[in-house]
Amino acid sequence: MSYILKGETGDWEVVIGLEVHCQVISNAKLFSGAATDFGAEPNTQVSLVDAAMPGMLPVINEQCVRQAIKTGLGLKAKINTKSVFARKNYFYADLPQGYQISQADQPIVGPGTIILDLADGTSREVGIERLHLEQDAGKSLHDQDPTRTFIDLNRTGVALMEIVSDPDMRSPEEAGAYLRKLRSIVRYLETCDGNMDQGSMRCDVNVSVRPVGSTELRTRAETKNVNSVRFAMQAIEYEAARQVAIYDGGGEVVQETRLFDSQKGVTRSMRSKEHAHDYRYFPDPDLLPLVFSDDLVAEIKATLPELPDERKDRYINVFGLSPYDAGVLVAEKDTAMYFEAVAEGRDAKMAANWVINNLFAVLSDRGVGISDSPISAVDLGKLLGLIVDETISTKIAKDVFEAMLETGDSPEKIVEDKGLKQITDTGAIEAAVDAAIAAGTAQVAQYKGGNEKILGWFVGQVMKSTQGKANPGQVNKLLKDKLDN
Repeated sequence: MSYILKGETGDWEVVIGLEVHCQVISNAKLFSGAATDFGAEPNTQVSLVDAAMPGMLPVINEQCVRQAIKTGLGLKAKINTKSVFARKNYFYADLPQGYQISQADQPIVGPGTIILDLADGTSREVGIERLHLEQDAGKSLHDQDPTRTFIDLNRTGVALMEIVSDPDMRSPEEAGAYLRKLRSIVRYLETCDGNMDQGSMRCDVNVSVRPVGSTELRTRAETKNVNSVRFAMQAIEYEAARQVAIYDGGGEVVQETRLFDSQKGVTRSMRSKEHAHDYRYFPDPDLLPLVFSDDLVAEIKATLPELPDERKDRYINVFGLSPYDAGVLVAEKDTAMYFEAVAEGRDAKMAANWVINNLFAVLSDRGVGISDSPISAVDLGKLLGLIVDETISTKIAKDVFEAMLETGDSPEKIVEDKGLKQITDTGAIEAAVDAAIAAGTAQVAQYKGGNEKILGWFVGQVMKSTQGKANPGQVNKLLKDKLDN
């Protein structure tokens, strides 16, 4: 997807790499038994290990390891059966140990791939460099007191998977597609809930620019802890333009860490960017190398669910859906499950059309997700069944759909209570057709004169007289038979 920036000295392209921190779904932290519930009172989920009390030793949480392996398999990545935890030394007020237990040159997951589904219908691959496990830091609260900063250590020690992409993306749109796809994958796998607004999925955005046609990787700036797809895309747009302006002015971009101001849509400098040697990485002396067998990898692989790419292929090849519709439906697991419940035993294209065009509009208007849909998949499926068996017409089905939203009643009850069953009795329809023809002598003349479009007028008259209940197919057939004779 082309994204070229026009500068005073020529055209520039943006080079983007993302580091995404995904909080592991686990009842306990990476190296302690403390709880990980979101929204708990400050400092109520902190063990002695998390608080770095003297003599406390970390003990690895096997569930977190399994979740990392599962995620790596979902990313079609290499699983390293031996990895090493290292201490990453730096000072934060909310980092009690004075270091973070992470993984440096020997991560648990190696290279992998994500396939992006782009808005123009194309797809492309983005490389995954690595996935490593690490513990989260705490949280500094600057808005609780005018003169003091408070510290909440509930997040300290929570297990994170840091997923690092290759610098393969070339536009904000591609970065957005990457984040959405990654979030979809971890949600399907149930290894991370992907809730960026709660901080369980956060993104560090690395951006550099270079002249179009160049292959060099220039100095990049990193924007830390972006918590929405939209903000990540905005940060990329701003950073790319900022860096082009610097080069056009004869300056040099410095390697630094920046923050994104979502109110103003700009990034601002936070600190100069540390290099790996600044952290003084060394293997954690309290933790042995993490070693597991190929059998464990095979066991976890056998539990993998059908992932978005495979499900999309099935929807295209088995259900006959378009790539676009299939992509929309598989983006979220809950949406895919809802669609399949609607489509079960029915026409899949019809089900997709109603879910995407009718239901999604309602969900968007109400600002809710499909898990909170006011119409259940069972009831929407029943509504489609009434169309297929010609109990109601498609037009009346839309009225029934609106009534379902208002009342919460089943489609059968609404159709029965309102007397909306379609008229399929040929005699009744023929009487309405004869009446329309008798009342439209001028229109009959136009039809006989070759104006076939006037047939719509007759259909309208019949549908009006039957309150929209006449079977449209039968109406059209009877009209043509009578007018053509």
